[in-house]
Amino acid sequence: MEVPFLSLQDVTNKNFKELSAAVNRVVSSGWYLQGNETEQFEKDFAKFIGTNHCIGVANGLDAIIWIFRAYIELGIMKPGDEVIVPANTYIASILAITENNLVPVLVEPDIHTYEIDDGKIEAAITDRTRAILIVHLYGRCAYSEKIGALCQKYNLKLVEDNAQAHGCMYHGQRTGSFGDSAHSFYPGKNLGAFGDAGAVTTNDKLLADTIRSLANYGSSRKYVFQYKGRNSRLSEINAAVLDVKLKYLDADNGRRIQIAKRYIEGIKNPAIILPEYPHDTTNVFHIFPIRTGNRDALQAYLKENGVQTIIHYPIPPHKQEAYHEWNHLSFPITEQIHTEELSLPMSPTLTDEQVDYVIGCINRFEY
Repeated sequence: MEVPFLSLQDVTNKNFKELSAAVNRVVSSGWYLQGNETEQFEKDFAKFIGTNHCIGVANGLDAIIWIFRAYIELGIMKPGDEVIVPANTYIASILAITENNLVPVLVEPDIHTYEIDDGKIEAAITDRTRAILIVHLYGRCAYSEKIGALCQKYNLKLVEDNAQAHGCMYHGQRTGSFGDSAHSFYPGKNLGAFGDAGAVTTNDKLLADTIRSLANYGSSRKYVFQYKGRNSRLSEINAAVLDVKLKYLDADNGRRIQIAKRYIEGIKNPAIILPEYPHDTTNVFHIFPIRTGNRDALQAYLKENGVQTIIHYPIPPHKQEAYHEWNHLSFPITEQIHTEELSLPMSPTLTDEQVDYVIGCINRFEY
């Protein structure tokens, strides 16, 4: 049996007629940017997340960049200020900080959740700290009351990288609504577009207006430029596509949780460390990460048996050439995760038969 890590064609085929109708509607309209489709999706996504404002932008990295850039334009931050960020994350979270000449302060994750360890954050706070950037990595909520309390205690901004956790809940509240939040709609995300796309959600109108201007060449009125911005806008076609998919997001996430439970209940190989059991929607399983001390051998074995897997991620940010000045640093928990992690197939279109086949392969794997 062949089990793809993620078949985007299968995901599209699920709602093919509606998606085709949405694309054709845009093509027929002759209006491809800053039109009714984008306005409607922004309203619907803000309502879904539970915020007053949503600003569509070109991609998820831009979404994080614009949040920090807007803070700087509004005088909330200045170059050289510090932002606490998890050491265990995709590099985009950190790129957005350094893009704005801010200083990332890396904090280790919890080995059991893979999210930033909220017990280690306070020790990293200095008089230059201005924000905590949490990343809802792999689809699991990274927010906690302790993080919220630290932001209040030290008057820090809370920024969420919600690229991997669309629809995730924490005590009845959606991730993406706890702070000023960035979203990626890269095609493989839980809510994915037909190309690069992103958004910012916030309850701060001044921040929203500033980001909307920054992402439109720095202009809020045609040919009048308040900021030195650039072009970072959500296309009408992607907005229309996302609005269709948004209607099915909770159901799709429910299927992901079902698959995760099936994996957790079925995998019995003692060499495999499984993620924590999904008791509720605090994890929407964008990724199903397992860990093993013989990761490369397991990946090769699964490939031989037709099961496609991906490593998220093989090299941590502080060991990347892009941040060569950090290469000497040691974050042992992060490095352990990046050495042992392997992501199993995860998609709302996977069948029980495919999932059971993956489980059987893993249970037969000899360490």
